[in-house]
Amino acid sequence: MSTNEQSIVVLGAGSWGTALAIQLMRHGGPVTLWGHESVHLADITSQGSNERYLPGITLPETLNIEPDLEVALMGAQDILVAVPSHAFRSVLTAIQPSITSTSRLIWATKGLEAGSGKLLHEVATEVLGDKIPMAVLSGPTFAREVAVGLPTAVTVASQHTDFAEDMARRFHSETFRAYTSNDVIGVEVGGAVKNVLAIATGIADGLGFGANTRAALITRGLTEMMRLGEALGNKQGEQQGGQKETFMGLAGLGDLVLTCTDNQSRNRRFGLALGKGDNMEEALAQIDQVVEGVQTAREVFELSQREAVDMPITEQVYEVLYEGRSPKEAVHELLARVQKAELS
Repeated sequence: MSTNEQSIVVLGAGSWGTALAIQLMRHGGPVTLWGHESVHLADITSQGSNERYLPGITLPETLNIEPDLEVALMGAQDILVAVPSHAFRSVLTAIQPSITSTSRLIWATKGLEAGSGKLLHEVATEVLGDKIPMAVLSGPTFAREVAVGLPTAVTVASQHTDFAEDMARRFHSETFRAYTSNDVIGVEVGGAVKNVLAIATGIADGLGFGANTRAALITRGLTEMMRLGEALGNKQGEQQGGQKETFMGLAGLGDLVLTCTDNQSRNRRFGLALGKGDNMEEALAQIDQVVEGVQTAREVFELSQREAVDMPITEQVYEVLYEGRSPKEAVHELLARVQKAELS
């Protein structure tokens, strides 16, 4: 283990936060894992594994498990937030008193803020100001595969190039590669919208529509993602925000394909259940973990309406989840759309 690494604290002891803590431990340096449930953390400590979210995977013995947030943050220059999007603001508010001039924040949370539809970097800036470096980590990742060390690649995006490069190096190992980007908007939009599209492809597969339909939804869904990202980038006026190239990369197409095609995806499994006839409550009960795309579908749809961005697949997912439209009706609505040029 390196003795020169700065301490990093991972906030969020679910499957993703735990997997990222394991990955950081592979590189070396002190890592602390915090979660909001002290009983859960006590179980992790006693069992040496996170049996609730990553059963059967042994944690590094030197990983520090700390239930006290203030203690966890002591001496940590870098703070990695890996909580669901609905808890993002409250966690940042809780850590705000511990932020110093040397603090650096990175999050691996995907989604938009519930109620406001804000991108997470907007939330972070509102709560913590704009004086500390911030970054977002995203890409095609399933927590269990990261935890067991299967080959994985991600994107770390930040307007602070040095911070992005430092975090990419910190995560790097023989099986984990991190690329850097300055397109925070594009990376965040990709990480949010792909969950909605995974529900759509799950619904289609649950209805038995086959591989052709799945490929069409992924491809046209990518178009929707790009439209929204470009619109938000142009609106916010950030240099190189919402780039098309970002959506063709790991945080866009890569994450989209992963989430839409593999049943490790909670959003895809949720859509499958809907397509097979379960209602929303039944589908959520089967998965028994947060399905980010459920809330994100509302936020992305409402955001697309405010920004006048055409997102028909997202709209139909929203209609199924919140307006009582049946999955079959949603698919028929998409097929009945006026014929148009593919690139229009």
